Amino acid sequence: MARIIVVTSGKGGVGKTTTAAAFSMGLAKRGYRTAVIDFDVGLRNLDLIMGCERRVVYDFVNVINGEANLNQALIRDKRSDNLYVLPASQTRDKEALTREGVQGVLEELARTFDYVVCDSPAGIERGATMAMYFADDAVVVTNPEVSSVRDSDRMLGILASKSRRAENNEEPIREYLLLTRYSPERVEKGEMLSVKDVQDILSLDLIGVIPESMAVLNASNSGVPVILDDASEAGQAYMDMVGRYLGEALPHRFLEVPKKGLFRRLFGG
Repeated sequence: MARIIVVTSGKGGVGKTTTAAAFSMGLAKRGYRTAVIDFDVGLRNLDLIMGCERRVVYDFVNVINGEANLNQALIRDKRSDNLYVLPASQTRDKEALTREGVQGVLEELARTFDYVVCDSPAGIERGATMAMYFADDAVVVTNPEVSSVRDSDRMLGILASKSRRAENNEEPIREYLLLTRYSPERVEKGEMLSVKDVQDILSLDLIGVIPESMAVLNASNSGVPVILDDASEAGQAYMDMVGRYLGEALPHRFLEVPKKGLFRRLFGG
C-alpha cells in the first residue's frame, strides 16, 4: 500500500508545487513508484512545472466522474519511468472533488504505487481539505516570514483534527517542516526569521531548508523539477530533503553566510 503525502501550506506562493514536483521526482529517482496529484482544481500548475502540460487529455475530475479511467489520465514522466502525474482540471470548480471520488482514486493508486504525493492548494479551501484528509504524512511548506509561519501553524491544527486518521483515532499524520526561500544574508540583517525562530514557533521536524535561488524559477519556466539541477544549491537541498524523508541522517546545508576567501577579503567583492 502506498504512503500518501500531502504538500501543504497556509499561504500561497511559498513553493508547494515546486516542492511536490521536486519531492516526487526525488522519490522516483530513488527507485520508488510515485504518483503526484494536482488538487488545485481550476488553476492547474503542476503539469507546467513537470513539463507535461501538452500531454494532458484527461484529468483528476474526469476520473472521479467516471469519464476516464485512471490509466487514461495518468501521464508518465519523460525523465523517469517511476513517476506519473495526475493533473487537475482547469474547467471545473472545486466542488467537483468529492470525498468518495478522491478516496476511490487514492485507493486505486495505492495498489500499484509506493508513494502518492498530493500537491495541495493553499489554505483551507475544498481542494486543500481533500488533500489533507487522506494523508499519512504532511510536508508543511513555509517561508521564513511571520505571516507565512502563522498561517502554517493554523494548518497544523487542521491536520491534527480534520484528517481521516484523527476521525478514526489512529496514529496522527507525521508532520514535517520544509523552509523555502531561505537567505542567510537576510537572516543576518534581521530581515527574515532564522531556522531556529521558525522551529520554535511550529515545533516540527525540519525535513529541509531550500535556499533562495534563481535556479527554482529557471527550472519552473523550463518545466523541469529543480531537483534535477544538481549543480544548484536548491536542487541539492531538495535531494537532501528526500534522503531525510527516507530516514537518512543528513546535516542541513546552506544555513550560513558563505565565508569570503582570502582574495575576496583583501580585494573586496
